[in-house]
Amino acid sequence: MSAVRSLLSQRFLWMALLLSLGIGALSVRALWTLRNDEWSYALKANTNLAGTLSHSLEWTLDAVDQSLLGVVESLERVEGISDPARLHRRLREAVRFESVVRLHALGDVVVINAQGDVILDSGSREPRKANVADRDYFLAFKEQQHDGLFVGRPVPSRVTGIMSLPLARGFRTPQGEFGGIVLSAVRLSYFNELFASVDLGENSGVNLFRADGVIVARFPYGDLDVGKSIAGSANMLRFQNEKQGSFVGRAALDGVERSYSFTQVGRFPLILNVAQAKATILKKWNRSAWGLGIFTLALMLACMALAVLFTRELQRRQAVSAQLQRAERDMSTILHSIPSVVGSWDAQLYNRFGNQAHEVWFGVPPQKLRGMHMSELLGPERFKHTELLLRKALEGEAQVFETTLTDRRGVSRHIIVSYTPERDGEQVLGLFIQATDITERKRMEDQLFEEKELMRLTLQSIGDAVVCCNAAGHVTYLNPVAQRLTGWQGFDAAGCDVDEVIRLVATEGGAELKSPLRTAMQRDRALPPTRGAVTHRTTHQRFDVELSASPIADRHGQVTGGVAVLRDVTQAVAMEARMARLAHYDVLTDLPNRVLLQDRAQQAIAQAQREGKHVAVLYLDLDGFKQVNDAMGHDMGDQLLVQWARRLQAVVRQTDTVCRQGGDEFVLLLPALSSAQQACVVARKIMQQCLAPFVLQGVTVPMGLSGGLSLYPEHGQSLDELTRHADAAMYAAKQAGRNQMRLYTGPAQPPALVVQKEDLA
Repeated sequence: MSAVRSLLSQRFLWMALLLSLGIGALSVRALWTLRNDEWSYALKANTNLAGTLSHSLEWTLDAVDQSLLGVVESLERVEGISDPARLHRRLREAVRFESVVRLHALGDVVVINAQGDVILDSGSREPRKANVADRDYFLAFKEQQHDGLFVGRPVPSRVTGIMSLPLARGFRTPQGEFGGIVLSAVRLSYFNELFASVDLGENSGVNLFRADGVIVARFPYGDLDVGKSIAGSANMLRFQNEKQGSFVGRAALDGVERSYSFTQVGRFPLILNVAQAKATILKKWNRSAWGLGIFTLALMLACMALAVLFTRELQRRQAVSAQLQRAERDMSTILHSIPSVVGSWDAQLYNRFGNQAHEVWFGVPPQKLRGMHMSELLGPERFKHTELLLRKALEGEAQVFETTLTDRRGVSRHIIVSYTPERDGEQVLGLFIQATDITERKRMEDQLFEEKELMRLTLQSIGDAVVCCNAAGHVTYLNPVAQRLTGWQGFDAAGCDVDEVIRLVATEGGAELKSPLRTAMQRDRALPPTRGAVTHRTTHQRFDVELSASPIADRHGQVTGGVAVLRDVTQAVAMEARMARLAHYDVLTDLPNRVLLQDRAQQAIAQAQREGKHVAVLYLDLDGFKQVNDAMGHDMGDQLLVQWARRLQAVVRQTDTVCRQGGDEFVLLLPALSSAQQACVVARKIMQQCLAPFVLQGVTVPMGLSGGLSLYPEHGQSLDELTRHADAAMYAAKQAGRNQMRLYTGPAQPPALVVQKEDLA
């Protein structure tokens, strides 16, 4: 008999061990699943963050590049002049820095000649003294014949001393020779400010590299590593070869193992990565793993302890039959090993059985619990709250509910309780009661809700319109910006076709465009921004937008929907139109500038050749303008120039062109003239316009006028020749005493007098 009991004891011990191992295996599987979920979420978030930061950098760098291109185009139209002073003036007249993008993170745009000296500066009328002939961005164009935009190594500016990322473009002289470069720079503080909104945790941050491995910015590690190169490292080779993606690697600088999500910044030779330390990603999971692991180990040990206790109890009850002992031990092992409180109560609510969890929760061991009334276990107040549910269960109606309980150690538990009637036919003999601790599940539910709420608030607070849809293309969400942009309310748009809510049409012509969002979901990849226009549903107001579309996939890679981000670029489009006008018109007087004058002159000369007509060019300069500027200030000088421009426009034909050459110099183009006398008549009218004094804020200011006149085809075959000869005649008028206009008569003869102020007085 003793051998039988020993054999049975060993059997129950093995069963307890297997149960403990099963619990441990389930815990390990659960922990591994949680780890994979944590890792996948961090990887997706870092990938999205890298894409967002890359788009922001691409927009800024593209704007700077367009500004540099505008200055290069202006420079390449300037012909050489022997006089250095006049060369500087001609450059200032040709280069319109008003078209340069103004951002707080950008330095001034400077023009550098072929010797590396600064000759023009958008931040100062007189260029600051500096030479950059030894810089890599200068050598790239001069010695290596680089073409296009060049991104230099981050260096301190020789003008301001601020660490910056140089951006340069080269330009050539009209003879095709290297003329120099146009240079701007992005302050490195801009990247740190952009990346400062990102908090990835300890040993984590955002990095920006040149394509050759030179470090541009590392946040939040400061600027100590800026300018260093990690070319040839394993991580950099992956960045260069794959251009975009994610992987886990060990950093070359500090040896920390991180998850890298990287992408190339648009068309620029820059690579951005979001690097989050592996330990940081798994930090939260590690805490959970330790807690659950300790709890599981304790549970496994408890199972083994219960098995030992059950074996001892079996040995003490030698009088009980072996079958009953085995059945009781099996039942007791199962009930005592599970983490739930399990008990059986009769119809009068006296306990018939309770598992070991009662001692953990209530401090009452199973032996003491048997025969105890439920009110003694719960206490009078809690029993009063549950008495109604207990009576309904005793009437045959099962009850399931959630509540909170503070156990004997003061730990607050969120539990789910079930009262199951124990029946004998129609008669209820008692209740089977089970209470399960769901605190961890409740915590995870709350955490999931907080994450969803955080995502909702984020989408509501961003400045771009966000529209989400399911895999069928039906709208599921619009943020407030999207509602204002489209005129759809969230409850109206829910369930509607996304192409009905976002009807994207071409900016020019209004033709409806193919849905980028559906295309992104079909191709299962994000699409680059699409420029178009949307119309407000109720006000019919038109907005120019850039629409970016991306698919949404579940953890298995199955596309479950899509998200469209619409950026309102209406003001940017208007600014482009304004910049196009500024390229052809003077900002102060709104008169055509040199570029537009050149175009109209070519047309006028071509017409004169066909019809046998004359074209006249008048070069005008206000006498005494510098004294007005010095005495009354530049604002008064600007008002004088505006008034003078209006007087000039009043005496010429609609087909004539009045151009501000620069400062107080103006050029008039008179096309389709039958004779030189017509030009002289216009010259007299212009001189008469200067007889009346100017009134500047109540102050009467008399002004004089000197001018020169040249004619096509007698004095030149191009605008440059005619302008040069008219300029020479104007200088002759000034040397002859000012307040007169003279006609160019040839290189060997002095210009002839056309009209002088004394003749008109």
